[in-house]
Amino acid sequence: MKHAILLMGALGLAAVGSLSAAAAPRAEVIFDHPENFTDVKDQFTPTDKGRDAILKALRDFIVREAGYHVPAGCRLTLTFTDVDLAGDFEPWRGPDFDEIRIVRDIYPPEFKFAYVLTDPAGRVVKQGREDLRDLAFQMRVTLDHQDPLRYEKSMLSDWLRASLRGVKTAGS
Repeated sequence: MKHAILLMGALGLAAVGSLSAAAAPRAEVIFDHPENFTDVKDQFTPTDKGRDAILKALRDFIVREAGYHVPAGCRLTLTFTDVDLAGDFEPWRGPDFDEIRIVRDIYPPEFKFAYVLTDPAGRVVKQGREDLRDLAFQMRVTLDHQDPLRYEKSMLSDWLRASLRGVKTAGS
């Protein structure tokens, strides 16, 4: 009986190990000098903690979405050189508005980044630079109206879907 329990435990650990290898993220997101980004502010007087939380939310979203769009075994590396979130803070509204981002069409979201998609052997399949700006961002249909990054996430999701559609690797 003890041997059977030990054997089942060892098999369980082996299964978990193979699952974690299979579930390795298909994307890596790098924020190059985020302190110089145009607008990744959590309030009118920004904090590093707020900036880092926003960038972490964007990174987590991209890594999750890449699982749907990046071919199995491939790896996408995105290196962001600038981020400008939708909306802005308007200090002339008074101190009660220091933490309220006003979203209007004059403040569109923008991302500048380079990307490299490599196949399982490490060969470059696709690469390039992007300067994404969505002037009609408020016309996007977003499901989660409570998500403060809904416009940015929608833009990035559309880019991933369009840019990686039909990508062929050596094995496909």
